[in-house]
Amino acid sequence: MSDNRVLNLWQRHASNAFGRWLFSRIVCLRAPYFGSIRPVFTQLQPGRAEARIKKRRPVTNHLGTVHAIAMANLCELVAGTGTEVSVPASMRWIPKGMTIEYLAKATTNVRAVATIPDLVVGQSQDIKTQVEVFDSNDTVVVRADITMYVSAKQRS
Repeated sequence: MSDNRVLNLWQRHASNAFGRWLFSRIVCLRAPYFGSIRPVFTQLQPGRAEARIKKRRPVTNHLGTVHAIAMANLCELVAGTGTEVSVPASMRWIPKGMTIEYLAKATTNVRAVATIPDLVVGQSQDIKTQVEVFDSNDTVVVRADITMYVSAKQRS
């Protein structure tokens, strides 16, 4: 068992669809804004996170495709949750910036995959997490680089 509470919660719930849904709802309770896209995590481990959203009316634009900002929210969610399970308990993180490219219309459900790089434990640093969003045909529709500032937790 890890000393990472989020990773432990994932490992307890990831074995079935209801557990993955429940884990995703718990994450959205902690960060309520993400609940608007109704994400479901499908994979979570140090260095990698993956979640999906369904194409449904509340996340579409006037063209009937998945809205760019809904996909940006999904990118930030997988990058942040992936970072959370990748940094040691002695460190904290916060998003610092995002560069995003919208490459194609998302006409189907989408899934985002975040790759979190290794970091130097105990050292304040920027890490760049790469996220790709795929449609149901495995076409990359969005690519994002999200910079996370990682530093030691303040002692209380």
